[in-house]
Amino acid sequence: MPSVFAYQSSEVDWCEPNFQYSQLVAEFYNTFSNVTFFIFGPLMTFLMRPYIQQRSRYLYVLFVLFTVTGLFSMYFHMTLSFLGQMLDEIAILWLLASGYSIWLPRCYFPAFLGQNRTKNKELQHLIEVSTVIWALAFTSWISDRLLCSFWQWINFSYLHSIWHVLISFTFPYGMVILALVDSEYEMPNKTLKVRYWPRDTWPMGLPYVEMGDDHKSC
Repeated sequence: MPSVFAYQSSEVDWCEPNFQYSQLVAEFYNTFSNVTFFIFGPLMTFLMRPYIQQRSRYLYVLFVLFTVTGLFSMYFHMTLSFLGQMLDEIAILWLLASGYSIWLPRCYFPAFLGQNRTKNKELQHLIEVSTVIWALAFTSWISDRLLCSFWQWINFSYLHSIWHVLISFTFPYGMVILALVDSEYEMPNKTLKVRYWPRDTWPMGLPYVEMGDDHKSC
């Protein structure tokens, strides 16, 4: 029985050819496509800092877990080891569980899926964009698993690396959506304004929130 640390000790193997560019990296593109996690994690921590300081400093843990998820995913695809697979999957579960524990609803959650929340055009736009990105990401993931022979036939077996990039974009959108909904219950005297990095006028960017006083009532 191979060691859990051994290369290719995992039963999971993605469509990308193994060791195509290096004897040390099993899946080259699937490994280095995780770089977006290392960029978006610290960047969103900086952009969301005013919100984090007023809402909960535990959100810093969420950003750390997001970055760690990218690190473990990189390790998994570099080695295709059983340990890498377990670390990758556990990190994802911890990330999801941590986000839920921080934004645990106090009443009627997830109300943003109802009409009373989607009347907010900004929130509705974020939901729509994040849904499209997630759908594209999921399509890339499932296509890599189910249509591998086709992608190898046309010499384009890198859809799982595209999944990494797209799914890393859904994290900022999902976080801002939850922050907007959560503020209705937990920060009723604050107004959260959605901004986009690097510029609001760009057609695509990373969303974040700015804080403001509003003295609104629930």
